[in-house]
Amino acid sequence: MDIVPGVHFISGTVANPYLIIDSDGLTLIDTGLPGSDKKIVKYIAGLGRSPGEVKRIIITHADIDHVGGLAVLKAVTRARVYANATEAAAIAAGRSSRELKPSNPLLKLLFAITGRLFKAAPVQVDEFLTDGQVLPVLGGLRVVETFGHTPGHISLFAPSAGILFVGDSIVSDKTGLRGSTGAGTWNQSKADEAVRKQAALGARIVCSGHGPVVMDAGDKFPQI
Repeated sequence: MDIVPGVHFISGTVANPYLIIDSDGLTLIDTGLPGSDKKIVKYIAGLGRSPGEVKRIIITHADIDHVGGLAVLKAVTRARVYANATEAAAIAAGRSSRELKPSNPLLKLLFAITGRLFKAAPVQVDEFLTDGQVLPVLGGLRVVETFGHTPGHISLFAPSAGILFVGDSIVSDKTGLRGSTGAGTWNQSKADEAVRKQAALGARIVCSGHGPVVMDAGDKFPQI
């Protein structure tokens, strides 16, 4: 799905990957569960582009539904992989960057089953991203540290386009936006701080890891 010219949402995966087309090549944000690489490569081909045109793969955080397709995609595209240093260490070890400890027995069982069914192959991250760093993507793509959902979670903001890619720091639904909460959240106070930080950026479009793309997002951030 074309969000704005040159920015695409790749549907049909558990977590949402996004593809950015620039004159110097393609940038992919997040890679879905293991197996999602097939849908991503098919989508790229549908645009008349080739996997070899992907120059950068940026990972918002090391959860399996965001890094599952990374190993295959890095091998196929030969792209450089970018992430926060804390998340990069987890990606290199093929694990999450924080331990999930749900108090609800059903959630505990679900996490255990998911952990057995899906494993991320270890991948070496090429470049560590830090707060305020600007990548040559979409007219300047700024790294925003949004720790809380995980200890090294990042978001990405393109001021010229007014687009904010939030990973799982914010989830979208039909009613708007909500911050990370619950058993999957590493630190709730930091997660709330991340939402406030992002609300102040002035983004017009929010692209989350789960849920629909939210247009005219200015008044839809949660008041925390």
